[in-house]
Amino acid sequence: MTTNRREFFKKTTLGATGLALTPSFSNLLAAPAQVAPVNSAGFPHRFVFVRKSNGNLANQFGLKSFSSEQKKKHDEKQAFELDLDQHELPDWLNALDGHKENMTILHGISMSISGGGHYSYSGCMGAYKAGRNILSNIKWATVDFELAKLFPSPFGHVEMSLAVPHGRDHRTGIVSGYSAPAPKQRNYCYADPMTAYNELFKSVTNTDEVASDNSLLNYLYDQESRRLTGLKDEERLKISDQVDSLQSIRDRNTKVAALGDVITKHLPKIDPIHANGGSDATLMQKQAAYTDIIISALASGLTNVVTYTIDDLGTDITSLPENEEKTNIHAVGHGQGGRSAFMRDVIKTHHMKQVNTLVTKLKAIPEGKGTMFDNTTIIYMPETGAGHHSPDTEAPMVVLTGKNSKLDIAGRYIRLPFHGTEGHMTQSNWFTTLLNAYGNPIEHYGDLDLTMQRNRLKQTGAIQQFMV
Repeated sequence: MTTNRREFFKKTTLGATGLALTPSFSNLLAAPAQVAPVNSAGFPHRFVFVRKSNGNLANQFGLKSFSSEQKKKHDEKQAFELDLDQHELPDWLNALDGHKENMTILHGISMSISGGGHYSYSGCMGAYKAGRNILSNIKWATVDFELAKLFPSPFGHVEMSLAVPHGRDHRTGIVSGYSAPAPKQRNYCYADPMTAYNELFKSVTNTDEVASDNSLLNYLYDQESRRLTGLKDEERLKISDQVDSLQSIRDRNTKVAALGDVITKHLPKIDPIHANGGSDATLMQKQAAYTDIIISALASGLTNVVTYTIDDLGTDITSLPENEEKTNIHAVGHGQGGRSAFMRDVIKTHHMKQVNTLVTKLKAIPEGKGTMFDNTTIIYMPETGAGHHSPDTEAPMVVLTGKNSKLDIAGRYIRLPFHGTEGHMTQSNWFTTLLNAYGNPIEHYGDLDLTMQRNRLKQTGAIQQFMV
């Protein structure tokens, strides 16, 4: 379903049933509650999760310059670490060669907790099996929303996506996302760069529409507030929640208006080809536009947490110049054609170009005595583990962390003990580590792994060796 803000307001607050604003849409538009807003350096920490489909094949994350002993450990999935500055990266990672001191190639985290099938939906960000993402399967807020609570911003968490559901050419507008603000709630996200641009930066690009939106908000707030008179119990609670949601959005708009100068300073330039949903834009153009929007949204202070689905099995890759066979991501995952391994590397190479742009541009923006990247973590992760369908017993990922990171992992190739063995760490342990490091003392986030349970192995808590 594609919708926009004004349509949603009218449908949910003026319709015959008087529905309250759904929390998932409110999170797209409104600010979260205020808690500890900055780190010890006086700035918020920022997170960018880049989700990709089709898994990450473990052999494509090995290093060319492994010694014979290191190669043996890598092939046999034994735990070891090494310094990246002494090694040559895989070709597809060459775009990040200049950022080795900030990079971690992380092996050994399993995704069996959430994996299975072509998609993990909300599961890969929530550490649970989401099935086909029906609301009853969404167990709790995904980790990106939990991190956004620790570092509040006007927009809170922002989600954008190049995912294309089966049977469609592309999606535009505001659509269902994969992150979740709370149990049994699905997030909404921006499905094309122009929609993200228009919604995030409209306070300086379209002041007339902002004024119109604010007038509508004020009208709805007054109308719904009046309805509280004489109501009791559940009816009063429902309308009261709706009034609170409207007020939250009004507060958000006030905060955004106060950022006008800094938003103008960091306003991205977006190619007109992205107008009207960007149906004529290539995949590379869409990815580049989203990257610029993410940088601007972070630099403007509109958000501190972004989740970006850079592709899924339906994303059209025929515009990639290396894709001579005009294959698709699903076929690549099944090894069809003679160049599936090559195309896997091509896809990741283009992804890394965008990650490099994120890191390079954030390093160029001053913040305090350093740069914005000093207070940023970027996580490039597979949605489903180490392959198209499986295995989900490991999920190789690339992590970029700035010098103010609360994680002690930068500059290293790290392979953790394999799934089902002593010392193995799951997706739940990884997310617990992120939350603990940045201020949420939760004992354990996410589901438990059945294999680890059967083997009677410890599997709760953070990865202590990663903690500063």
